[in-house]
Parts: sequence; C-alpha cells; structure tokens
Amino acid sequence: MDALKILVVDDEARMRKLVRDFLSVKGFFVLEAADGEEAIDIFFKQKDIALILLDIMMPKMDGWEVCKTIRRFSQVPIIMLTARGEERDELQGFNLGVDEYVSKPFSPKILVARVEAILRRTNSAGTETMEVGGICINKAARMVTIDGKTIDLSYKEFELLNYFLENQGIALSREKILNHVWNYDYFGDARTIDTHVKKLRSKMGEKGEYIKTIWGMGYKFEVGT
Repeated sequence: MDALKILVVDDEARMRKLVRDFLSVKGFFVLEAADGEEAIDIFFKQKDIALILLDIMMPKMDGWEVCKTIRRFSQVPIIMLTARGEERDELQGFNLGVDEYVSKPFSPKILVARVEAILRRTNSAGTETMEVGGICINKAARMVTIDGKTIDLSYKEFELLNYFLENQGIALSREKILNHVWNYDYFGDARTIDTHVKKLRSKMGEKGEYIKTIWGMGYKFEVGT
C-alpha cells in the first residue's frame, strides 16, 4: 500500500523540515510548499493528498485563502498551524472548514498523533450505513444524503452528524461532544461546538431542526418532536 501523502505548507523552511522529519518516521510521504500559491498548485496536481498541515501567515496567499480555495473542491482534512492563539482566529478557521487548529509552538509528537487520529478515523470508517428521518450516512464512503440528495460536509461536520445519529434522543453536553468528536483533550472554548452545529444545521436545511439545543448544556438529536 502506498504511503499516505501529507502536504505541509509553511514559509519557514525549518518548521517544514521539523514536521516532515516526524511524519516521515511514521511512514507518511510528505510534500512541502513555501507559500499559498505553491500549495494550491501542488494540491491540484497531486489529487490524492490525504491531509494538509497549513500555516496562516504566508506570502502570496495566506492560509485562509488557501483553505477557502481548497474547500470549494475538496473536504480533505486540514490542520491549521499558526502562531496566533486568539479565539476569533480559531473560530474563523472552523467556519472555513478547518478540522484542527494547532498553535505554535507545539509538540511535533502531539501534532503527529492528531494527524494519525484524523486519518485513522477517516480510513477505518467501516461499511455500515445509518438512516434516520430521511438522513442517510454512509460511513465507508463518508457520504451524507438527505431525502436522496447528497450534501457536502467537512470532516468535523460529518463526525458531528454521525455522533448525533448514533446517540439520537440522548442529551449530549458540549464537553462530551468535544471528547468524542475531537478525540483529544480540547483546551479551547466549548463554543466551537456551537459554530459547527450552526453550519451543520444550515447545510441540512429543514432537517437541521432535528438538532435540538438544550440551553446551558448542549444538544440532542431528535426526529419528529
């Protein structure tokens, strides 16, 4: 089996080398880009990149623009790497469809663990399907249809909807959702969940009403009530 390709995008050569070395040891094939425009060129030429590690502050085209461009055509998992640590930057990233958000300086080992967690969940999603209230999830293909029409979801939106369907009728706290969907100890603001739920509801149309808000706690997925 060919090694999974990971695109590392950062204008700092030392940072790219650090990340490349740790990923290569784990058997990944690493591609590098020094700016946003180069990243876009590589992504569309390769077509089989499994995950992108993307810096924000770069010449020619910043990480936000790179993310926007890629998200028009692909739901490939994206981890943002940035020196910024402000909440508004993190929320902007999630609004654009970023799957993880890692602030510099970071532990390369922890970064690799997050990469492996995302890819493991992406590639071992099983073959089963679920259908509830006209919503059908195909875990193997990572596809969602609503009343027969396919909807495009980001990695985290897919995981979130899948978690809701698996726990329909059960009240879920924001903390519990973070622990299961994000799959690591998340130290940011739990309102990240609200941002994802808002986007998910919007994409689901009238079916978004199935995701009920439990004020002061979290959410519950419930059909027809």
